[in-house]
Amino acid sequence: MTSPSDLVARRAAEASRISAALASEKGLRLDAIEEGEHMVAFVTEKLCIGCDHCTIACDDDAIELYHQDMASPMMNVPSNRKARILRDPCTGCRLCVLACPTDAIEMIER
Repeated sequence: MTSPSDLVARRAAEASRISAALASEKGLRLDAIEEGEHMVAFVTEKLCIGCDHCTIACDDDAIELYHQDMASPMMNVPSNRKARILRDPCTGCRLCVLACPTDAIEMIER
């Protein structure tokens, strides 16, 4: 039987391995995403889950969250938060794209 200390060590090692794999993948993604003043972030509303990761990552205050009525009759909540990019303050830095867990944000030409 595995002792609690062995289990903690195994979990820490696995978390470290997963973290390194994700960091590597994000590094590859970062190289593939165009950036600059001529680019602006765009949110695909149906993919956005309103998690707030993008607003935390954005240093330019170029993202706001708004409430959207739920379209699903299966969920008994009145609204869901969605992200919206403010075009003028957006500098095209790509941080929100990397922060989004659902890939709802992409970079497009201004």
